[in-house]
Amino acid sequence: MRYAAFWGAALFLLASTAHAQMSSRTTLAAVSPMPAFALPANPEPAPEPQGVYGVLQNFNWQAYGGYTHFTFYELPGVTGQLNGFNLGLAYYPHGGHWAPEGEFDAVFAPQQGISTHMAIIMGGGRYRFDVGRGLEVWAHGMVGGAHFSPRTAFGSQDALAGDLGAGADFNLHHSHLGLRGQVDWVPTHFFGTHQYNIKESVGLVYRF
Repeated sequence: MRYAAFWGAALFLLASTAHAQMSSRTTLAAVSPMPAFALPANPEPAPEPQGVYGVLQNFNWQAYGGYTHFTFYELPGVTGQLNGFNLGLAYYPHGGHWAPEGEFDAVFAPQQGISTHMAIIMGGGRYRFDVGRGLEVWAHGMVGGAHFSPRTAFGSQDALAGDLGAGADFNLHHSHLGLRGQVDWVPTHFFGTHQYNIKESVGLVYRF
């Protein structure tokens, strides 16, 4: 009888202890549940996205060289057709729309069995704008001087010169090079009279 009472008390004590442990675990789980995954206390910020840049850099300098045809209204009833070349240089600060520029023209033609030539050097300003598809349109105005040779009996070989004109550059894709065409009105004052000349030019532009 005493053995039965002893084993009954032992079983009751074990059951009470197991019940207390299970209740404690259930309470802790309800109060402080463990997260499914852990997050760092101070996560590092995500890197800023990289900027997207154009394929071609906007170059500030433009150097030009090409063929030019010059219609020289020398005297009333006397018109010369001269051919030669012209060179130009323009600088666009910060790749903007406005640029100072300079240009040199040298044209030649036989006239009444005599080789004649004219040299013109001018400087001024230019404005450009982009119309898309690699096409750039511009207009400019310049002033300078012109020299005509040979000497004639009509007056000085030197004269003031001006230039008002416009043109277009077609910039080749993925290249420093472009194609240019332009037309200019070039007034001069030789031989005591005014000449209102026309100049057409085509050539290559190098951007850098």
